[in-house]
Amino acid sequence: MIPTSLARRKFLADGSLLLLAAGCAASNSACDLLAADAPRPLVRAGIVTDLHYADKPAAGSRHYRETLDKLAEAATYYEKEKPDLMIELGDLVDAATSIDEEKKWLARIYRELAALPGEKHCVLGNHCVTTLTKAEFLEGVEQKQPHYAFDRGGVHFVVLDACYRADGEAYGRDNFKWNDANIPASEVAWLKEDLAEAKGPVVVLAHQRLDVKNDHGVKNAEEVRAVLEGSGKVLAVFQGHSHKNDLREIGGIHYATMVAMVEGSGATSSGYSLVEVYGDGAIRITGSRQQKSYDWPAKSSGQ
Repeated sequence: MIPTSLARRKFLADGSLLLLAAGCAASNSACDLLAADAPRPLVRAGIVTDLHYADKPAAGSRHYRETLDKLAEAATYYEKEKPDLMIELGDLVDAATSIDEEKKWLARIYRELAALPGEKHCVLGNHCVTTLTKAEFLEGVEQKQPHYAFDRGGVHFVVLDACYRADGEAYGRDNFKWNDANIPASEVAWLKEDLAEAKGPVVVLAHQRLDVKNDHGVKNAEEVRAVLEGSGKVLAVFQGHSHKNDLREIGGIHYATMVAMVEGSGATSSGYSLVEVYGDGAIRITGSRQQKSYDWPAKSSGQ
């Protein structure tokens, strides 16, 4: 039997994936060696967005009732992958005609989300607070704050809330226009202080987009991006709201807009993903259905 250390050096010297495949076919030892050498992510997070669940007929391309079946399919995937976190990037529920009905819809969809593996984090979306207040929505998803930060596996996560009008008034009870999204000065100040104290790489979670100037963008996004870039710690921003895959890099930060689950009819018209963050700053996104996959290598120290 070849000592493990020698086998490892031989494999690294050969550098051949074909030889590795042949070794795996012949013996489990080569596969075990590969597993030992493969870097392990610091944290693994499932991400879904824009579920817009509602017990009402479809409107245009949005098939509200089908969200339950789409989420059930995603649940099967996440039960296998066992992510550390489950993140919902906003618009978990669509607007109802009454507060009581909205609370029932929210309870129904959150029951399904809560059953998924990993701790849960919900970003506030504009549809979440069209009928409800922020306090009512947060109570429904067992969450205390609309914006906050937390650490898992050496990664610092920041949850932002852009559901404010330009005059600083919080969204709630249909008192806003969907394209007037802002992050108030107090939250920007909190963000700057939080990032200054953050240890390790940072991932930001948002609903409205921070990388565009159109109706789907946060009005003071440039100000917020300056804070993110100034910290020198932010690897990526994951966001929803515009329902389509999009990816931009601004100031060395990846801005990934994730595809909506509600769009289209049938199982193939869905999207969900698994995000893995590595110690060297690399991030891998494995997308399912309509969600695109990405593989972002670590940045060199000179970048």
